[in-house]
Amino acid sequence: MDEPWKRSRGLDGFDWGFLGVICALVSIGVLTIASGTAGKAGQFPIYAKQAVWVGVGSLAFLAMSTIDYHKLAFASYLLYGLGLLLLVVVMFGGKSTRGAQRWIALGPVAMQPSEFVKIPLLLVLATYYATQPRHGWWYRVIVPGFIMLPGFFLILKQPDLGNSLSFLAIYVTLLLAVGVKSKTLGLVFLSALMMFPFVWGELWGSLHDYQKERIISFVDPGYDPGGKGYQALQSRIAVGSGELLGKGFHGNTQTQFKFLPDSHTDFIFAVYAEEWGFLGTVPLIGLFLALLLLGLDIAANAKDLLGTLLAVGVVGMMTFNMVVNIGMTIGLAPVVGIPLPLLSYGGSTTVMTMAALGLLLSVRKGRLTSWS
Repeated sequence: MDEPWKRSRGLDGFDWGFLGVICALVSIGVLTIASGTAGKAGQFPIYAKQAVWVGVGSLAFLAMSTIDYHKLAFASYLLYGLGLLLLVVVMFGGKSTRGAQRWIALGPVAMQPSEFVKIPLLLVLATYYATQPRHGWWYRVIVPGFIMLPGFFLILKQPDLGNSLSFLAIYVTLLLAVGVKSKTLGLVFLSALMMFPFVWGELWGSLHDYQKERIISFVDPGYDPGGKGYQALQSRIAVGSGELLGKGFHGNTQTQFKFLPDSHTDFIFAVYAEEWGFLGTVPLIGLFLALLLLGLDIAANAKDLLGTLLAVGVVGMMTFNMVVNIGMTIGLAPVVGIPLPLLSYGGSTTVMTMAALGLLLSVRKGRLTSWS
């Protein structure tokens, strides 16, 4: 007969340390957005909007944490199919902003399907690998690649290079998690080299001029410093001007004097670094590392392969977004439009990230709880 704790429900399965790290990060995000957008016109402040999205994301977190992840896996192909359908809707009837067609208008708000379809992709790939042993080049690499590619190209066509790369990162993370033999890995590498000229031509051709110029400005930092390279340059200046101790809350002159546009979205790390300096970024990165380590601990102690793969996939997705976002902020990666999880302003990305973290908690509760 099961022990009582195995049949526990509700808050008993919560990891309060995990929850505390999440609360700390979203609080820092709202405060930094408030500082970075101070003085901007509008009846409803941007930081207040973000607080609302955090509230919606919290509901998504709670919902995902209380659902048996096996039930989500059972519906994974249906969820992924609906996600792809939404991406097709975006292609033909989506809302366009700044030359990108990525959103579906829902009254006063807009939803970005490319964010939400990441979780169904993770569920599909984890379910595929966990259902039965997958051996050989075809079943381990090619078939899941074909599963991933429709969403990848639909997102790339919007165009949304950042989220398409995040899509690819989920696939690569799970591929590495299930293990790839050195011979298979060598064949993948060789095939990638052979296909690179054709794929790169298609990829480069699908990018808008501003995206191409961003990549060129990354390769050549002096390219168009007053145009497409302007934001990346100003971001590095903001980070560097924070020096060791920073300028303090509301001391972000790069943002206050409008040198760094859209700082509350993809460049929120630059705002934080300018205000709190190098010493202030250390605990922030420490919080991110703590979140990732807690996620890896959940993966290591999951009760089955499905739970392990889901947890590893969430950690891999968040790691990729964190590394690329901070990298592009400090000039170590091209500007590709990837937000910093839990800190950057954005409804879709905030709700998706919180839902993914709720999935992590569901995996943890699966080890402590007899899901029914």
